[in-house]
Amino acid sequence: MESNLIPDKVKEYFIKGPRKIKNIIPNDDYTLTIVFDNEEIRLYDMSNSLFGVFEVLKDIDRFKQVFIDESGNIAWDIDKNVDSTIVWNNRIDICRDSAYMDSVQKTPGV
Repeated sequence: MESNLIPDKVKEYFIKGPRKIKNIIPNDDYTLTIVFDNEEIRLYDMSNSLFGVFEVLKDIDRFKQVFIDESGNIAWDIDKNVDSTIVWNNRIDICRDSAYMDSVQKTPGV
């Protein structure tokens, strides 16, 4: 892929090096507060993305069952009684790189 086809925000992100998620907090408004390994706190809004595979997360209790998976991504198991390491389509996930680039820096105290 030619480098001029890569969006600037993607170039900038990878120049600084990929981030790892240290903590994730689900909020009542379908946003996620994400703490990255550089101590940056970002807000990822999913409120307009709850369709298709993410539709099951319209149930706020399910949305709040978010976790960091073994690959370091944001994830939810569709059925908690099914082992997602064996049944791969039981898991919904969001790449940590996308979560960083598609989120906004959270203002301290807000």
